[in-house]
Amino acid sequence: LSARTIVYKGMLTPTQLPGYFTDLRDDRMRTALAVVHSRYSTNTFPSWPLAQPYRCIAHNGEINTIVGNRNWMRAREPMLRSTLLGGDIDRLFPICTPGGSDSSSFDEVLEFLTLGGRSVQHAIAMMIPGAWENDSSMPDEIKAFYQFHGCLMEPWDGPASVTFSDGIVVGAVLDRNGLRPGRWWRMKNDRIVLASESGVFDAPTSEVLEKGRLEPGRMFLVDTARHRIVSDAEIKSELASTAPYRDWVDGGLVDLEEIPETAPARGDPAPLLQRQLLFGYHAEDLRDILVPMASSGSEPLGSMGVDTPLAVLSDRPKLLYDYFIQLFAQVTNPPLDAIREEVVTTLGVTLGAEQNLFEASALSCRRIVLDKPVIGPGKMAKVAELYGARTPRSAVLRAGFDPRGSLTEGVERLRESARTAAAAGIEILVISDRGSGPEQAPIPSLLAVSAVHHDLVRHGLRTKVSLVVDSGDAREVHHIALLIGYGAAAVHPYLALESVQALSEQDELPGIDPKTASD
Repeated sequence: LSARTIVYKGMLTPTQLPGYFTDLRDDRMRTALAVVHSRYSTNTFPSWPLAQPYRCIAHNGEINTIVGNRNWMRAREPMLRSTLLGGDIDRLFPICTPGGSDSSSFDEVLEFLTLGGRSVQHAIAMMIPGAWENDSSMPDEIKAFYQFHGCLMEPWDGPASVTFSDGIVVGAVLDRNGLRPGRWWRMKNDRIVLASESGVFDAPTSEVLEKGRLEPGRMFLVDTARHRIVSDAEIKSELASTAPYRDWVDGGLVDLEEIPETAPARGDPAPLLQRQLLFGYHAEDLRDILVPMASSGSEPLGSMGVDTPLAVLSDRPKLLYDYFIQLFAQVTNPPLDAIREEVVTTLGVTLGAEQNLFEASALSCRRIVLDKPVIGPGKMAKVAELYGARTPRSAVLRAGFDPRGSLTEGVERLRESARTAAAAGIEILVISDRGSGPEQAPIPSLLAVSAVHHDLVRHGLRTKVSLVVDSGDAREVHHIALLIGYGAAAVHPYLALESVQALSEQDELPGIDPKTASD
């Protein structure tokens, strides 16, 4: 029902398209632009509804973060309101149709953002931002634009080449890494051709006036109303001038490093060995995991891949984390390394409440900035004592249960505490299993954070808070990744850090002092 665009789609070869849609052969059919997509499906089983192009895009690649992107859009729905979308906006939910492909979900969110008042190029820049943090050549106002919108929405990340159109402009953008190709030609007759590969379009060299390629994080745009190619610099400059983003960012974001030091929480009086046993530590955890990480600063590798039996088949007690070893992404690009590829990656996170996606204001970036999601005792103490003068307020929730009662009751109490705190305006919830012992057994951190996360989503409160986990059981990179994947913004693995300090003091880490080992 668009007044601007018509989408023809089907499980057809390109030559079959005009045979099936006969209006494509009619001389009266005229258009200034066309987007064509033809390829096999990679992430879903082929079907007519999932054939591309969609309403706004055609996509070559994969959105690797798609599960998280869909979940966060679902969590934001209770806060979404726009004067441009009349009537009961709840009828539009869920924004991302269950069972859709990664491309279809991206298209649905892009269309939703444009219907809410943003231009298609503005929405694309929000969803596929350039790598701005470490780009010294990027103008400051454009960095501020990206930094502000990073508080509104997480990137839709992965190796992606996305072509987009609203019926007036048509363009394309690559992901920040440039892991998919794209070439364009401008002909003497002012026809513009862009394709995902070289050689798909036959054109005599004498007819080519100009040619180029898509660049990582940069946009190629043709405006049929203005009859010209619009440069990436012009697009970004126009977007950056739509609001005082630098003023908002400087007035709202507070780096945790700028907050005065607070004394770390007093250590648990129980002996370290007793607490290690309580949280399921083995001698192998110390020797094969913590010692190598504290010695070299890199994750120990035991094999190329996971060769241990599935936890679900074992008759021995296992950590909850162990049941998720087999949950991995099957994608066609290598994993990114935030250290060796720091130009295009970041580990930075922000803490605090989100605002309505359609009402950009200074409130949207009133948040705390962390340089990485794994924090030590000093930063944990700062986060736990935020009181809300210029920063979001925080509260500590105890993740424990009476061992004479039931784990279910303990989890439900934790959920109720989180709902009460979120409804009262607390914006950072610290889920802590400290103080565990014979009278108070710890709820596994992964269960605690996921239970709170999903419960807050169900009650429409999730985007009002950030979750920080103060964990005694997390001690591997895999554990940290799972906690973040299930809702944590930051993790303080306090018992792992205490264990590393003890190893250093016991001369198990020759030549490495406790602080270096912890870092």
